[in-house]
Amino acid sequence: MEQHHHTVSPEISVVHHHDSGTKRIWKTFWILLGITVIELGLGLTMYAFPNMSEWVHIAIKGSIVILSLAKAVYIVSIFMHLGDEIRNMIMTIAVPLMLFVWFIGAFLWDGYSWKNLRNDYDPYKREEGTRKMEKKEHGAEQKPSHLQ
Repeated sequence: MEQHHHTVSPEISVVHHHDSGTKRIWKTFWILLGITVIELGLGLTMYAFPNMSEWVHIAIKGSIVILSLAKAVYIVSIFMHLGDEIRNMIMTIAVPLMLFVWFIGAFLWDGYSWKNLRNDYDPYKREEGTRKMEKKEHGAEQKPSHLQ
């Protein structure tokens, strides 16, 4: 009889470990609950102490964003079983996702900058939300703003 010899590569071979019963589900539940409670505590702290300094306010918001990203990574790892995949598969999904998030941030930043520059340099294009409105008496004839 012929002997079959198989080479095992750590990059290709994936061994799935199945935890008993609901142990992994409860562990996931408690981890996500803990992160969520910390996020809510930080958010409520901002409302409980509205006079805190600006840098503390920004630090709390940054902490909430980091905790939310950590929770998202953990959810993807556990519920989408991405944590059990090989490294190349994880990079195939993670790199385009990071680029997509970067594109959203860049477009929002650019749009906000363009809006501010347009309002600063072209007073005729000023947005309606930034104009000061005069208080009119009730019942008085009102003309459109461009005819006044």
